[in-house]
Amino acid sequence: MKAIETSLEINEQLYSRQLYVLGTEAMRRLRRSSMLVSGMKGLGVEIAKNLVLAGVGRLTLHDPSPTCWMDLASQFFLAEEDIGQNRAKASLPHLAQLNSSVCLDAHDGPLAEIELQAFQVVVLTDSTLEEQLQVGSLCHKLGVHFVVASTRGLVGQLFCDFGKEFTIYEPSEAEPLGNSIGHISQGSPGILTVLEENGHCFQDGDRAVFSGIEGMTELNDGDPRPVRVLDKRTLEIGDTAAFSPYLRSGTITKVKKPQTRSYVTLSSSLHRPRIMAASSWETERARCLHQAFQALHKFQAQTGRLPRPWDLGDANELVVLARGLEPLQGDHGEKGNEALDEALVKEFAMTCTGDLSPVSSVIGGIAAQEMLKAASGKFTPLDQWLYFDALECLPEDGQSPLGPEGCAHRDCRYDGQIAVFGADFQKKLGEQNYFLVGAGAIGCELLKTFAMVGLGAGPGGGITVTDMDTVELSNLSRQFLFRSQDLNWGTPKAELWAKAAALAVKDMNPALRVTAHTNELGPDTEHVYGEDFFSSLDGVACALDTFEARQYVSERCIHSLKPMLESGTQGIQGEAAIFVPFLTQPYSMPPEDAIETAYPICTLRYFPSTIEHTLQWALNEFEGLFRLPAETINRYLQEPDFLKRMEGPQALNCLRTASTSFLHPPQCWRDCVAWAQSHWQHCFHDSISHLLQVYPPDKVDEEGVPFWSGARRCPQPLDFDLSSDAHLDYILAAANLYAKTHRLAGSQDRDGLRGMLQASPALASVFAGDRQLEEASAERGESEKPRKQQALLSALERWPGTSLEPQLFEKDEDGHFHMDFVVAASNLRAKNYGIPLADRRKSKKIAGRIIPAIASTTAVVAGLMGLELYKAVMGHRRLSSYRHSSLHLDGPHLARWAPSAASVQQYRDMKWTAWDRLTVTAPAPGQPEMTLKDLLSYLQVSLAPPHLPALGHSWAPDCWCPPDLSHRVTELVRQETHKELKEGQKELVFRISCEDEDLDTTFPPLHYRLR
Repeated sequence: MKAIETSLEINEQLYSRQLYVLGTEAMRRLRRSSMLVSGMKGLGVEIAKNLVLAGVGRLTLHDPSPTCWMDLASQFFLAEEDIGQNRAKASLPHLAQLNSSVCLDAHDGPLAEIELQAFQVVVLTDSTLEEQLQVGSLCHKLGVHFVVASTRGLVGQLFCDFGKEFTIYEPSEAEPLGNSIGHISQGSPGILTVLEENGHCFQDGDRAVFSGIEGMTELNDGDPRPVRVLDKRTLEIGDTAAFSPYLRSGTITKVKKPQTRSYVTLSSSLHRPRIMAASSWETERARCLHQAFQALHKFQAQTGRLPRPWDLGDANELVVLARGLEPLQGDHGEKGNEALDEALVKEFAMTCTGDLSPVSSVIGGIAAQEMLKAASGKFTPLDQWLYFDALECLPEDGQSPLGPEGCAHRDCRYDGQIAVFGADFQKKLGEQNYFLVGAGAIGCELLKTFAMVGLGAGPGGGITVTDMDTVELSNLSRQFLFRSQDLNWGTPKAELWAKAAALAVKDMNPALRVTAHTNELGPDTEHVYGEDFFSSLDGVACALDTFEARQYVSERCIHSLKPMLESGTQGIQGEAAIFVPFLTQPYSMPPEDAIETAYPICTLRYFPSTIEHTLQWALNEFEGLFRLPAETINRYLQEPDFLKRMEGPQALNCLRTASTSFLHPPQCWRDCVAWAQSHWQHCFHDSISHLLQVYPPDKVDEEGVPFWSGARRCPQPLDFDLSSDAHLDYILAAANLYAKTHRLAGSQDRDGLRGMLQASPALASVFAGDRQLEEASAERGESEKPRKQQALLSALERWPGTSLEPQLFEKDEDGHFHMDFVVAASNLRAKNYGIPLADRRKSKKIAGRIIPAIASTTAVVAGLMGLELYKAVMGHRRLSSYRHSSLHLDGPHLARWAPSAASVQQYRDMKWTAWDRLTVTAPAPGQPEMTLKDLLSYLQVSLAPPHLPALGHSWAPDCWCPPDLSHRVTELVRQETHKELKEGQKELVFRISCEDEDLDTTFPPLHYRLR
């Protein structure tokens, strides 16, 4: 294998979401890494795909074997025409398309010492125990990080050996802890006092770095210093006697301590395994599976094959081999005395020949992340074994049993899946109709899973996918169905699916039927996704990124009684869940207090204390300067009287906002620069000075407590400094945005801008501050407001009649000054208040509400959803068969538990869950529909006469009186809602309420069938 040079450059746009997970230093280590993936069946290609998307420097694919039918069940980059071809060489072109910055090559020879020493990380995915021991020993000797990953049917295995001394530079993803500095003394030692009243986050022996300090600048960006705790608010930080006096602001940040971990070889770990498990029960199960894998290696060595699917004789032989193994040792070398779970070993034996895409996704995602940890030193790696099983997917008691004949090979692409679940289940999968909502990262992975398992790929089956977002460069690091040529900005993802699905997904499974839509699923598209559409489905997979959108999908699934698969990821954390009609509790979004809420206006305007506050203030500034004024003026040009139709205060506020554009409209670039400089003076000097006049730095309240204390930071005005890049950044961005709003030419010439500002005298602020306006209003009284409004309206009427160009904030539009303005404005505001500044990446993450993401997490979550899909299609009815999952790849930790049962409500003798409903059948042909009297008689429930709110709305008039009971139900609905029924509408849904005011019960809805 020849050496390949790789570029260490990091494409920040491509890896933007991943950089928020790993950080720059860890990403640089990845770009320098060289890895080998041995075995290019489904598990191997899953690992390779995740590594390529992550941007490792070099990746070699190793496999000496040809493609066979069994591979196609999970190997999504192999096709029927590749059968007989080398798996690694056939996969390489497809993987190369995912990321052109990764150097890829293939190798089909033996893995000798000379080959292994060229790599930093090696993983074996399809190997014998003899090969694992040989390669593992060589890797340990050479200092090469070694991983074994294996999937057998519904069970997966993972082993890591990262050497005698492996350094974990950053054990967790948590941001470094820190405190705001209140004071630092000059002395030996110097004493630092933090601002936070609840104290600092340090312990004796911690090391800290300092930033943003004014005065004692010698501490800024220096080497880490050891700290010693004096009390909860003070620390000793070493000698500061020779430093400049401390003036104000600054942050002390705890330096994360690197950790060292020692690993033993595979040969040493086989009989004394350190297994990661969440409970003692899981540990016992994992130790049993550990023995089952060793017995399987013996079986293969003796017979030259895997056990036949669901063959009782082969399964019993494997159990005998497992019984004959030496007992595993405990943590301290003692002999284990746990009994072998022969039923578990037998289930493993009868299904281990299978090869399932969802299991490959789970183990492949975890294994890939372990390899990234090995190369980057970021996050705590596995110590040392992990076992995963989803044997609960197998048929429940009472369902059709499986046997050798129904699970035998058929030389078809689903052989690996048929070996586990049988041919009848494969046919049922093909007949399914599923709706995939969301075509993002999880959506791409799910569609791959659907293609591999054959969901909707048979007669009468199909998949509908919808997504209205657009493809961005950052998507390509985790949405592997799209390529760089798909970056047609403005083209919805799902529209590309009509092409990409026909190419990428059809290559994976030519029989797959995919219908792509570009609609948002919501009330406005119920004419597309109505009752007929949902009634034709077998289930819904939700891959959305907002709680509100998920809640809407859940409500539609409850209404149509369809199972819902749901998931989400954030960085290296993920979750997957399933909600089954009449069995599980339906999905419900988190309570409002658990969801991020808006900051109080007074905090943003006058009392910010965090960078989040200053960034939100900067975003508000962007909207108030470059979008809202332009939209107001444009609307005025179209509707000159719209302001007169508004209430007085609303119209005045609207005019004040727009006045930044129409009172002094610019005519040239120089005018825009003058405006930007004047606004700088207003925001960062004048308004702060005014605030300090009202609340002086030494102000105290009635109890003698300083006003500027706790979360309130006392601000300081800034003086414009032409030599400051930060000050110039603001002027350049603000002037360009103002020019663009007014359809004038801007400029990116910093030197020219500096010269223009140097030649111009400093301008006084032309903006009346909020407090000035309030004081002026108080002095002149409310009577002045109409005159002020009329004056502004008269000024607007003199507008020349040209429309403006509103600027819509876009975090990813580099070169348009959007983020430049927000970052500059936020950091200047932070400087006013002594808040630690944020670089562009951190500012972009907060302001753009970017969710960190990495491909490995997405793969695991999609695999977990695929396993729940098996159960839903098979029709499992035991709650204990289903799983909700929570993933944290730091560790790694994967928790799975049975979902909550649907909660039962009761009123008198009536019981129901959220899935239940009362149903009134449609009238027989030729028969009239019910009157309200008929309907009430039909219900025959022991309730007071119910109100009948229509179509899901709460219709309960303040002065309700019983309607005419002789009215037909549809006639009553038209009368009360003032709406006609939709054409083709099949039913009305009523919510039943009770007149008993003490009753707090939500009754099941009434479905009144029309046809």
